[in-house]
Amino acid sequence: MSSNNLHIAVIGSGGSAMAAALKATEGGARVTLIERGTIGGTCVNIGCVPSKIMIRAAHIAQLRRESPFDKGLSTHTLKVNRSTLLEQQQARIEELRESKYQSILRENSAITVINGEARFIDDETLSVSLCDGGEQTVHFDRAFIGTGARPAQPPIPGLAETPYLTSTSALELNDIPKSLLIIGASVVALELAQAFARLGSDVTVLARSRVLSQDEPAIGEAIATVFDREGINVLEHTEASEVRYDGQHFILKTNAGTLKAEQLLVATGRTPNTENLDLKTIGVQTERGAITINDRMQTSNSRVYAAGDCTNQPKFVYVAAAGGSRAAINMTGGDAHLDLSAMPEVIFTDPQVATVGLSEADAKTGGYVTESRTLGLENVPRALVNFDTQGFIKILAESGSGRLLGVQVVAGEAGELIQAAVMAIRAGMTVNELADELFPYLTMVEGLKLCAQTFTKDVKQLSCCAG
Repeated sequence: MSSNNLHIAVIGSGGSAMAAALKATEGGARVTLIERGTIGGTCVNIGCVPSKIMIRAAHIAQLRRESPFDKGLSTHTLKVNRSTLLEQQQARIEELRESKYQSILRENSAITVINGEARFIDDETLSVSLCDGGEQTVHFDRAFIGTGARPAQPPIPGLAETPYLTSTSALELNDIPKSLLIIGASVVALELAQAFARLGSDVTVLARSRVLSQDEPAIGEAIATVFDREGINVLEHTEASEVRYDGQHFILKTNAGTLKAEQLLVATGRTPNTENLDLKTIGVQTERGAITINDRMQTSNSRVYAAGDCTNQPKFVYVAAAGGSRAAINMTGGDAHLDLSAMPEVIFTDPQVATVGLSEADAKTGGYVTESRTLGLENVPRALVNFDTQGFIKILAESGSGRLLGVQVVAGEAGELIQAAVMAIRAGMTVNELADELFPYLTMVEGLKLCAQTFTKDVKQLSCCAG
């Protein structure tokens, strides 16, 4: 079938779905995009954009409250007007939704948008329950699923009967709570814990095991140390056995005692939005609700593709968008694959956490013989002149060849420097080659070069910008 005659149904309108729809029209296909809720999906509406705005505002609040230069710079009493901050946040969301999603869809004549909830009748037909009432049938040649995920609800007795916060509702709060309990100690939980604390909440984090348990222990330890210094209470190896709400406070029974706070945020992961699609009808395999796909974004039904948080892919919007575009190429006759071997990850705490490639545990599981070096930021000139040396850079390399396998960074600008490590790993560089590269002086990314140099020399004996 010529791609000019191809009709593709795209379910969803977030990062993966928009990428799939736009790339499919570039390939000559006609697209029907079906969205049951707000155009734009999680990232722009209730995820990446609002959370990073709040985190940035909290960072500014912290600097106005305390900075390394307070002896020489005057300070003033901080006042947080959350309702005004929220207006600013929501205005930017609406601006981006319009410019990056709605206007693009309106102006693309090859895309038809239907507002409703889709389910599969067979592997060439969808039934759509329209938001304004009624049903519409959509016939397709190929289908793409990009329905995303929602905050998970852990099975804690009493939780479902309380008005607890999710990451979505927490970002929409009009007031900063005086006290906040957070169940969870991974990315979303930690980012919001620090943001709320810096904006004035008394925050306690409950970690089932330890902080950032999926990462190397040193990373979690570094963030826990920062949280302790900022007055954020972290209770590791702590679980809630019961939750109740008395109309003013949440009361949690835990193995660390009874805890009480004005608000409760539950951030324990996300659940794929796939249960209403009738995927069994068309033989699409799932695991715990997540659609199983291969590196071509194809499901177990060869006519149906998927990407993003509703699948078994890593839960990052840039992975979702990359998957969506590659799925569209494949649906229109191409052969595109998604290589996640050098995938960057960033956690927007302060300091930030950024990683790429293998950890020590990953390398051991994969049978690699490795060596590593960890460089404290007190050895990085940019960190010294910033008077902010909390954190480290770690490089993992293959023994013998010196080939870069992984990089972990805890630093104020970790998210900005990690892409250099991504490119180095993609290029198959060795630590010696990285150490010989030119890096601009007085940048944080120069820390990668310095860490690479520690494989062969003592960087404490180098002059400031020694090559």
